[in-house]
Amino acid sequence: MVLARFLVAACLVATATGLWAQGFPNKPVRIIVPFTPGSASDVMGRAVGQTLSEVWGQPVLVENRAGAGGTIGAMQVAKSAPDGYTLLVNTRAQAAGPAIYASLPYDTLKDFTHIAPLAGQPNVLIVGPDQGWRTLKDFIAAAKAKPATLNFSSAGIGSGTHLNLEQFKLMAGIDVVHVPYKGTPEAVGDTIAGRVCCYFAPVASAVPHIQSGRAIALGVSSAKRSGLLPNVPTIAEAGVPGFDYSLWTGLWGPAGMPQALAEQINRDVQKALGTADLKERLAKIGADGMTMSVAEFTKYMADQVEESHRIIKAAGIKPQ
Repeated sequence: MVLARFLVAACLVATATGLWAQGFPNKPVRIIVPFTPGSASDVMGRAVGQTLSEVWGQPVLVENRAGAGGTIGAMQVAKSAPDGYTLLVNTRAQAAGPAIYASLPYDTLKDFTHIAPLAGQPNVLIVGPDQGWRTLKDFIAAAKAKPATLNFSSAGIGSGTHLNLEQFKLMAGIDVVHVPYKGTPEAVGDTIAGRVCCYFAPVASAVPHIQSGRAIALGVSSAKRSGLLPNVPTIAEAGVPGFDYSLWTGLWGPAGMPQALAEQINRDVQKALGTADLKERLAKIGADGMTMSVAEFTKYMADQVEESHRIIKAAGIKPQ
């Protein structure tokens, strides 16, 4: 059995290497986004994918495969041929999976090639205008006055917005009810409508609603203020000293990709992130490009998996 698995793996690698040797890419590349259209990973995947299509001279097709906190789409990529033609764009939810789920259909570190980070952006804590809170201290006071009664949304169990919430609960000393959604658009919609009280929304998704007055911004999650919301304080400034959380996005492929292919895609990603057009597009959604080698990103992922375990354990959440 072990020998058979080894031979199958060897054949897959040999096939992938042979295809790559013909010149990558020589056909359209698929990017799987494991959350709904309009989510942080979707917006980033489409922005980077468009520029990569120009770099490669081949179409880059983005497909949404939402569900189970991003694990459905990730599993699809893990089971794909390691030839570079099926890639995954996910948020730090990719690193949270092992801490959230007791049994994943894949090994987060071993079943993927960790190709490159893409960009990081803050979340912004928004509440509906009818809640009556205008500052972070107002909200924290209300949460402490009625523990375990306020419903707080996320883009799904194990998503970056979920971990943002859990870290916030720990540091703010509050107890709220977590209500997971399929993605950001749904979570934002119900927050604005008052069906849930709050959401740590990716900043680009929240800005239109804040500017229109349909949502109130109480603070941004990053250590520094967002250029898109310069008048909104950080969570640390607004009442939770030391708070800092960034929603980063990365690019993965299946395990077994030739090292040279992974490094080529990494270089092409960095080339795309360095273009004036993509820099401008990222700035418009409040994101900053990230630069790491394949080796550096692989280590970063391992560190982020460990950090996710720490947050989930400290929050008292048992893997599902």
